[in-house]
Amino acid sequence: MVEKMRKTLRDSAAARWGALIIVSFTMMCGYFLTDVMAPLEDLLMKSVEEGGLGWTGTQYGFFTGAYGWFNVFLLMLIFGGLILDKMGVRFTGLGACFLMFLGALIKYYAISPFFHLTQPILGFNPQVLIAGLGFATFGVGVEIAGITVSKIIVKWFTGYELALALGIQVALARIGTACALMFSLPIAQKMGHISFPVLFGALLLCIGTISFLVYNVMDRKLDKEEEAGETKEEIEEEGFKLSDIKLIVTNYGFWLIALLCVLFYSGVFPFLKFATKIMIYKYDVDPYIAGNIPAILPFGTILLTPLFGSIYDRIGKGATLMIIGSVMLAIVHFLFALPILNIWWFAVTLMLILGVAFSLVPSAMWPSVPKIIPQKQLGTAYSLIFYIQNIGLMGVPMLIGWVIETFAKRVAPDGAISYDYTVPMAIFTLFGILAILVSVTLKYVNAKKGYGLEEPNIKK
Repeated sequence: MVEKMRKTLRDSAAARWGALIIVSFTMMCGYFLTDVMAPLEDLLMKSVEEGGLGWTGTQYGFFTGAYGWFNVFLLMLIFGGLILDKMGVRFTGLGACFLMFLGALIKYYAISPFFHLTQPILGFNPQVLIAGLGFATFGVGVEIAGITVSKIIVKWFTGYELALALGIQVALARIGTACALMFSLPIAQKMGHISFPVLFGALLLCIGTISFLVYNVMDRKLDKEEEAGETKEEIEEEGFKLSDIKLIVTNYGFWLIALLCVLFYSGVFPFLKFATKIMIYKYDVDPYIAGNIPAILPFGTILLTPLFGSIYDRIGKGATLMIIGSVMLAIVHFLFALPILNIWWFAVTLMLILGVAFSLVPSAMWPSVPKIIPQKQLGTAYSLIFYIQNIGLMGVPMLIGWVIETFAKRVAPDGAISYDYTVPMAIFTLFGILAILVSVTLKYVNAKKGYGLEEPNIKK
């Protein structure tokens, strides 16, 4: 048995890391499209004559929140997790790629020059509604792709550099986010229309899908090698049953991870959707380069997330890392809320600190899930966590968009528009405070239950 295990593909460092890079590239393409509209918020609200679409802040928040419509209300993420545990990573991953591409095309059509619908649909601006439907379809694909890639990495790296591998995957995904924040507006301005960044992202997804097909070949070979070395008892033990869902949802540690996930990511991803405009109106940054400051956050995670993941692999202290990251999140948003130092270098400093926090929590949180949940239930567990996260990613942007339109927007007598972001940033600060409470509770429960979150991942 040991001899057969030594000959499987996952025991080859080159194959293991090669598989990681391949699937991480697919996710990087997906995350580019996730955030491609964020730097275009101010342009979207300009009139058609000025190159925009004439959207309001509430409509932009509605569109951004559409990301989670199908995942939350139609339970698509949960179904995706069940399909993943039943059908495997190859089938589920390719299906996710198809949904991402379909959603990107619908969103592109809605904001492209080819869209001519003007009559309201159910009382909604038809362009906003169709773009939202495209983003919702894309959201199903990218979230299912995320849980699939997470399970792939656990499959290949359990007993090896698991946290480092997950950290690298997160880092590469952040490159996609950073590129969207940096290049989306210049692409739109260079090409002369706001829809071109979305079209460019759709083309990237085609390449990402081809990349995943290459991984499928490797995964099929690995499955054959591992099946050849399994005993009958092991095969029977690995089967997933629907009754396993009860074991997941009655696990206290699972709920703490899920709550930390939704609180932490609700304080980061929705913030990024509005950050470019904050840089313009609060810190007086040139609109053409304003997206470069929020881009610091994902770029900062490229080195730090693998670094913190490596620390977790070798030293442990996963729960402690999550506490530190949550504290930093709350402090940064609190300082963003204060009406002080409204100059660009202060915004850059805060974004650098937030980048550290954004590296600390994910590098420890995602590798901790397999310590709490058995591998055969991981797909469903990750899907449930992502489902809860999507509630935040759907509701928070809609809330913030409404708050900005209602409480932050200021119109001068001469028609000039300005914004006071104190209230929106106070809401983000609250998410950070709640994340601190949950992460501290998780560390306490870990000591009682013995999950091993403070222990290293690499088995010696």
